[in-house]
Amino acid sequence: MPRQDYVASIDQGTTSSRCIVFDRDGSIISVAQREHRQIYPKPGWVEHDAEEIWQAVSGVLDEAIGGAGIDSGQIAALGITNQRETAVLWDRATGRPVCPAIVWQDTRTDALVRSLAAHEQLFRDRTGLPLSTYFSGPKVRWLLDGTPGLRERAERGEVLFGTVDSWLIWKLTGRHVTDVTNASRTLMMNIHTLDWDDELLDVLAVPRAMLPQIRPSSEVYGRTAAGIPVAAALGDQQAALFGQACFAPGEVKSTYGSGSFLLMNTGREPIASKHGLLTTVGYQIGDTPAVYALEGAIAVTGSLVQWLRDNLGLISTAAEIETLARTVDDNGGCYFVPAFSGLFAPHWRSDARGVIAGLTAFVNKGHIARAVLEATAFQTREVVDAMNADAGLALTSLRADGGMTADHLLMQTLADVLAVSVVRPMVAETTALGAAYAAGLAIGYWPDTDTLRANWHKAAEWQPRIGPEVREREYRNWKKAVARTLDWVEN
Repeated sequence: MPRQDYVASIDQGTTSSRCIVFDRDGSIISVAQREHRQIYPKPGWVEHDAEEIWQAVSGVLDEAIGGAGIDSGQIAALGITNQRETAVLWDRATGRPVCPAIVWQDTRTDALVRSLAAHEQLFRDRTGLPLSTYFSGPKVRWLLDGTPGLRERAERGEVLFGTVDSWLIWKLTGRHVTDVTNASRTLMMNIHTLDWDDELLDVLAVPRAMLPQIRPSSEVYGRTAAGIPVAAALGDQQAALFGQACFAPGEVKSTYGSGSFLLMNTGREPIASKHGLLTTVGYQIGDTPAVYALEGAIAVTGSLVQWLRDNLGLISTAAEIETLARTVDDNGGCYFVPAFSGLFAPHWRSDARGVIAGLTAFVNKGHIARAVLEATAFQTREVVDAMNADAGLALTSLRADGGMTADHLLMQTLADVLAVSVVRPMVAETTALGAAYAAGLAIGYWPDTDTLRANWHKAAEWQPRIGPEVREREYRNWKKAVARTLDWVEN
């Protein structure tokens, strides 16, 4: 029997699927990645082919193990992390999707969600979430209402629902389960009981018979055909929280990609947000109590840099934003609020649209580039202020990951705007690492979270360099610019 020296992680994202093999130190041994199609049948509709995703995941799993020069017998456990709110429906008997998967960005359920507005407080109290097209419960209802015969089959348990983790666990092991973090993003799970809520299911008209069993984030769900234990599932942002070793209340990670997501560990009691954040399950290890988190979602951060490149042509590569921004010493009085399709946390204003404020003849493209980077920092500050107010805690440092952390000027700007240290970890793939960690814990590959915390090493750190007067003046100006974005869309 070969030594089981490695843990593998499947990171199934919105645009691609990856498999990464890690060793005991949390170091990457091999990576494989495949993209899948984005399907846009109508304006506002976004779909994936769940079978195509499965084929990609199956392929990258084999490629990553082969690329590491090992065989499947040397993989001690497999963890899964995934795009969270995407809804998949499949046939129990054939294991084939019965319709396209509806992706988290899809807004076709807008009218349905508005029709449920009288139940808003019930959903907030039970799920920690606002009623929104973002979450998967309304997507399931839309499919059941609009597809002849589907509801009857679902009520008989012939058609199954799952978020992407459930779909992959089913294909890998034959078991119909999900974990608490993914279930907490459906608008159907009660975050206090960690079970499906019959009253919410009645409001949404979703049959319980089609739902997966809710399990902890870290436990063995089953084994693959090759005998590898599938031992963890975590929604992508919760996996990043785990991979950043944010195991203590008050610890915060922020993932900077096209948009950005901040999560704060709030301990074993859910905190109902009064400041525009989501209350969600952070993780649950085996039969220990669940750990909760506050989450702030920012719609536009890295995608603003792409917009500057693709729509305005001010830069030819995303990396050039830092070089251009460094041609000036400050923003020249210019502030950019990228409310391209409204504002997410903590405002939740769909009527907002983007503005560039404070323009004078002095402003040049360097100032605009700096304002673009500062937009990410100021939006982060808004979410951090909301988290501090909700949790009664003061952020002491920010653990940052994601593609934008390669921009050193942005990292320094974050430290300046937040007045705390900003730390980037040695392993940037924190989402995949978090799923690997949770899987390894489930089978004893790592003994405890203290061992995982000891594995965490910082690659770089930035300290604040500006004084409080400058910091508060700039933030005050930013908030004036935000006020200019509101009430733009009248209908």
